[in-house]
Amino acid sequence: MATGVTYRRALRELAAFFGCDPTEAAVYEHRASSDPAEYASALLRATGTELLLVDDGYPPADEGTSWDELGELAQCEARPVMRIERVAEEVGVTGLERLRAEVSSARDNGFVALKTIAAYRGGLDFDSLVPSTRTDRIEGARIKITLTAALEANEATGIPLPVQVHAGFGDSDLFLPRVSPGYLKPLIERFRETTFVLLHCYPFVREAGWLAHVYGNVYFDLSLTIPHVARPAEAVREALELAPVSKLLYASDAARTPELYYLAAKWWREALADVLPELLDGDEAAEAGTKILRDNARALYGIG
Repeated sequence: MATGVTYRRALRELAAFFGCDPTEAAVYEHRASSDPAEYASALLRATGTELLLVDDGYPPADEGTSWDELGELAQCEARPVMRIERVAEEVGVTGLERLRAEVSSARDNGFVALKTIAAYRGGLDFDSLVPSTRTDRIEGARIKITLTAALEANEATGIPLPVQVHAGFGDSDLFLPRVSPGYLKPLIERFRETTFVLLHCYPFVREAGWLAHVYGNVYFDLSLTIPHVARPAEAVREALELAPVSKLLYASDAARTPELYYLAAKWWREALADVLPELLDGDEAAEAGTKILRDNARALYGIG
């Protein structure tokens, strides 16, 4: 929103980057007068990103930039993440075996992780799925069956891919009380060979940190939380109250809007620079920052 604290801060940051007046009109004029590809590329390159992991389910293939095109714009390596619901929609309600086959061959087809947006399809309390604006109760139950089939197929490979799970806030078509990551406890315990990566997490950052603390197969990030919350450093503090440094990952969740890649990267670095020296000695703080911004993700997703 135009009066939001984070929005006003973003205008100032972008104006400084573009070298224009810190007003909405000036920033918009610069954007509108720029070549779209050059504009996006400048922001992406300014993040200093060396690896992009991109959800292949959003935006739809005919509406947005593909994962490999995004890598070209950012001038870095890019790898795709398979959205389970995207595959499920393509194969239809009777296509569980095809879904299993797609998941089983995901690694061979170049995917580095799976992702589920079940949070948007009724919530993460899978034993008490309720209707959402996109689903009825019957479809909610079907989503549980679909997700379970995908997780079973993934684990049956013997080298399961990490599974990213949307948790916490997002668009208005989810019901916030039912997307707490704490609801994932039964799933985390059932699929112990699978690494779960909790995404976003706000306002349940402490819950996510607790899960990462007590379960070896749980990691999390604060994408979407950073850059959207007004106090990113506070979110990082909450994340590290319990979670080991090795369990927290940098991510932006940016899509469609190139400005968010730049803002997320800048504000993550600034938040870590504020928080880590409070918690660790100098060399340890620097090492922790490198782990969170780079090394943890490369190790988790098996990318050397």
